[in-house]
Order: sequence, then C-alpha cells, then structure tokens
Amino acid sequence: MGTFEALDDFLSDGLDLPVKGEDGVVREYHIPDPSAEAGIKIERITSLAARLAAGGTAPDTSVLDDEEELDLYRLCLGPAYDKLIAETSWSMFKHVSLTVMFWVTTDEDTALEYWRTGVAPGKAARNRAERRQMSRASSAKGAANGTRSPASTSGTRAASQRRSRGGHGRSRTQT
Repeated sequence: MGTFEALDDFLSDGLDLPVKGEDGVVREYHIPDPSAEAGIKIERITSLAARLAAGGTAPDTSVLDDEEELDLYRLCLGPAYDKLIAETSWSMFKHVSLTVMFWVTTDEDTALEYWRTGVAPGKAARNRAERRQMSRASSAKGAANGTRSPASTSGTRAASQRRSRGGHGRSRTQT
C-alpha cells in the first residue's frame, strides 16, 4: 500500500491574477485559497444557483440581493477584496470574482477557461454545438431550395429540341 503525500504538494494555495486597474496599470493580485468555512458557503450558494438554473425557471425572488452578491465576492476574494474593489472597474472586479468562484467550486482549468473567455464553462461548447446544428439545418434547407430537381432539363439538348417542336420551328399543321 502506498503512502499519502502532503496535500499541499498538489493543491494550489491561491491564484495570481494580472488585472488592469482603473488607472490603466496592470497589477498582479494574489487571491489566497479561502478558508474551509468560506469555501463551504461559496459551494452552497453556487450549487443553489446551479439548481435553479437547471430547473429552467426563474425563481420568484432574487437568489442573491446586492449585499449578498458582494458578500459572495468577499468570500471568494478574501483579503484581496478591498484592494480590488478600490482599484478596478466593476467589470474587472466581477470578472476576477467569478474566475475565483470557478476556481473554488471546480478547478484551476475551469477558472482559466472563464478568465480567458468570459463565458461560463460549458456554455461555449453548447453554443458552438447549437450553432453547428443551426448551420446544418440551414445548409440542408438551402440545398433543398437551391438544387434543381432531377426532372429539370433546363439547358440540355433534349429540352431545346422539345421547345423547337412546340412552335418555334415548323408547325405540325404545315405540310
């Protein structure tokens, strides 16, 4: 039987994210791994939101009010929260916060995917698949409308001969 290595041998102790501040300067912010208690709260909030989203119906009330949303970001960002909120725009602040939330609730690869795309993980692939499906449907429809039927003889010698018999040449009644 093997021995277990210390957990810190493969777990990350935080994220270092380069973020452009409102002054235009890019600074690196260290977001430490949240406490166990904060991680549990983040998991609970995000799993509730995921269940509501999976149900396909909007809840009667907001899942998080503005104060609770900022509290979620404070839980995710820990001691970096105050500097980030003071030095960045709302869109930068929110992007950093959601990146960290994906890191806490899933893994570093998922957080990196969100960091680079700004698209919630899983949605980009589904959207590409939906676009491919729509493209196939429109291509099939276009092909059906734009392709001549096999019975069409437009532009062939056989069609030209028939037309000439139909009144452009000698009439059948003439002798």
